[in-house]
Amino acid sequence: MDSRLLAFERLLNIMDDLREKCPWDKKQTFETLRTLTIEETYELADAISTNDLPAIKGEIGDLFLHLVFYCKLGNEQKAFDVESVLNAICDKLIFRHPHIYGDTEASTEEEVKANWEKLKLKEGKKSVLEGVPAALPAMVKAMRIQEKVKGIGFDWENKTQVWDKVQEELMELQDAEESKIQEDIESEFGDVLFSLINYARFIGVNPENALDKTNQKFKSRFQTMELLMQAAQKNISEMKLSEMDVFWEKAKELEKK
Repeated sequence: MDSRLLAFERLLNIMDDLREKCPWDKKQTFETLRTLTIEETYELADAISTNDLPAIKGEIGDLFLHLVFYCKLGNEQKAFDVESVLNAICDKLIFRHPHIYGDTEASTEEEVKANWEKLKLKEGKKSVLEGVPAALPAMVKAMRIQEKVKGIGFDWENKTQVWDKVQEELMELQDAEESKIQEDIESEFGDVLFSLINYARFIGVNPENALDKTNQKFKSRFQTMELLMQAAQKNISEMKLSEMDVFWEKAKELEKK
């Protein structure tokens, strides 16, 4: 037997043992596992962001366990099992890749995405945006919304148009600030972010990754600044902004080196 199948069978057998014999595993439900799965997914994302390959391997294993656990729960409720889950995804992949398993031609990534969205509508989905999870973080959700409508041709032609839209939204935000109506200010600020995320797509930047890297850069630089202050026997809580800026610039210089 294929070694991959043996490894998967081993995991399934261990899952059966844990569900039958382990007090903790016996008590788990879809609801109790949900939060843990989200946590494991973020841990995988962290490992990917640092390119920690051993950690990526470990986190993938944790997610495999969760998916097998959900299949076990589904089987117990006579709703689905691992076999029906795997066959369903295989059937879906074959249906949504007619350029591989059928006569459709698609030579570019964009053509594949466009076909994908059209096929989803044929499956009975009422909206192109139906598959965007409501629980996604707002920035990721904006990116997915834009990608999905692009799949059916609802998109800007070039990045210059998108940048003009960013400038337009910034002006509208300034106008809203002058009105001092908080609801309008929040709405226009959201439009600015949405248009910037759109621009990010056109210049090949993942906004979530870009912001995460900036967060990490700021955190690292700020903590370096704190260490420099401690070495100079300065108390950050007693310093003026102008004094802190001096150490901030020193931290930036160290970062460059």
